[in-house]
Amino acid sequence: MPGKKNEPYWFSAKGFGWGWGLPMVWQGWVVYAVFLVLCAVVVVVFPPSSRPDLFAGCFIFLTLLLVGVCWLKGEPPKWRWDGK
Repeated sequence: MPGKKNEPYWFSAKGFGWGWGLPMVWQGWVVYAVFLVLCAVVVVVFPPSSRPDLFAGCFIFLTLLLVGVCWLKGEPPKWRWDGK
C-alpha cells in the first residue's frame, strides 16, 4: 500500500483544491502516458462526429479509471487552500 516507508506515492496531492498533480515516480508517468495513448485510440476508433455516444462513454470510463489509480496510488486527497 502506498505511504509505507519503502513505497512512495505515485501522485502528489495538489497544493490548491482537491485531487492530484503531476506524478512523483516513473510509474505515475507510465499511467499518464497509457491514459493519453488510450484517449488517442478512442478518438480514432470512435470519432465523436460519427459515434458520440461511444466516444463519450469511453472517455468517461478512461477518466474514472485514471481517478481510481490516482486514488489507490496517490496521496490522500483533501481540500487544500494554502499550498501546504
